Amino acid sequence: MTVSTAIARLNAADPDFARHLDHLLSWESVSDEAVNQRVLDIIKAVRERGDAALVEFTQRFDGVEASRIDDLILGRERLELALTRITDEQRAALEKAADRVRMYHERQKQDSWQYTEADGTVLGQKVTPLDRAGLYVPGGKASYPSSVLMNAIPAKVAGVTEVVMVVPTPRGEVNELVLAAACIAGVDRVFTVGGAQAVAALAYGTESVPQVDKIVGPGNIYVATAKRHVFGQVGIDMIAGPSEILVVCDGQTDPDWIAMDLFSQAEHDEDAQAILVSPDADFLDRVAASISKLLPTMERAEIIEKSVNGRGALIQVRDMQQAIEVANRIAPEHLELSVADPQAWLPHIRHAGAIFMGRHTSEALGDYCAGPNHVLPTSGTARFSSPLGVYDFQKRSSIIYCSEQGASELGRTASVLARGESLTAHARSAEYRILSQEKGN
Repeated sequence: MTVSTAIARLNAADPDFARHLDHLLSWESVSDEAVNQRVLDIIKAVRERGDAALVEFTQRFDGVEASRIDDLILGRERLELALTRITDEQRAALEKAADRVRMYHERQKQDSWQYTEADGTVLGQKVTPLDRAGLYVPGGKASYPSSVLMNAIPAKVAGVTEVVMVVPTPRGEVNELVLAAACIAGVDRVFTVGGAQAVAALAYGTESVPQVDKIVGPGNIYVATAKRHVFGQVGIDMIAGPSEILVVCDGQTDPDWIAMDLFSQAEHDEDAQAILVSPDADFLDRVAASISKLLPTMERAEIIEKSVNGRGALIQVRDMQQAIEVANRIAPEHLELSVADPQAWLPHIRHAGAIFMGRHTSEALGDYCAGPNHVLPTSGTARFSSPLGVYDFQKRSSIIYCSEQGASELGRTASVLARGESLTAHARSAEYRILSQEKGN
């Protein structure tokens, strides 16, 4: 196999830099009309025929010999069996990662609160977990047990009563690591269905699949399109684009390390994006040489090659300050600050899904076991969104209790504002609570 790299080189000093950068970053997850219609048809079938449609689609799309829905359900005992089928080393790694993810997310829990005003009015917020969450997990060989941990554990920490997992098993291929991760993470029920049909089942419910309140987890274009269509019926985490990494380096890190960090995201997908920003032109040359040297040694060299050549870049900037400006412009999913003093630059970072501090903190650690969630905003959405967390599985209700005096005082204000909006019933409802002595004033 012959692989070669022709990674783009950009310079922030060039007059056309902004246009070239915009072109490099442009990516849209737009399903074509055929995909969209197919997804709508699948959703309609699941809503109308429930379990029967799930069995039919699983036979057709996944090549699974299933005659009834019971053939597509895995009980808790099957998840526990998976723990015995993986190696001791794999089980220890899963358990350690789960412990770290759980410990980190415990700190995200929000509690209910109230305060009482002088007149006895009580205001507050009640924090309540979702009743049921649905977790979509890709199946077959391209399976990610780490994603099971990252999606299920925050839900459990939040107090979600039931976590339902759907995972396709193409041609009956079951990934024991995924099932073991589900066991460790506390998943309650597993259905071996996938695609748009699984999303529809979670959103609307069938005779066997319970309706959930929120669907989380990655999937292909059919899954993403289905999540778009069911949003509003249920909550969703996000519509994620290809994986991204942006490395900001002062030129002092081993170039082989940086090249491999770029590869770590490029190997996910041909559309994945790996970018290095540095003020040191010679360092960019050394990293380019490392890329060429190391690429032939990679198992997924062809995917990496297409990713790096198609969407990757080495960007030269004037100084570290401009490097940070470029990083904020990109708003990456993963940002590595591979510099001598990352803490000094942290206050200047405004947009990033996750920030990896220092030369020794590779993004790969965050993918598996550092603790923070690896479900992160992509395609520049870090400008306005956040990593998946416990807060995604909790909802907040406002608490308002008015004492007699408080209702009277607030009623006068509400009355003025309501009449200003010509909403007379609002005004009169508030005015009924105004105490007689105040009405006469």
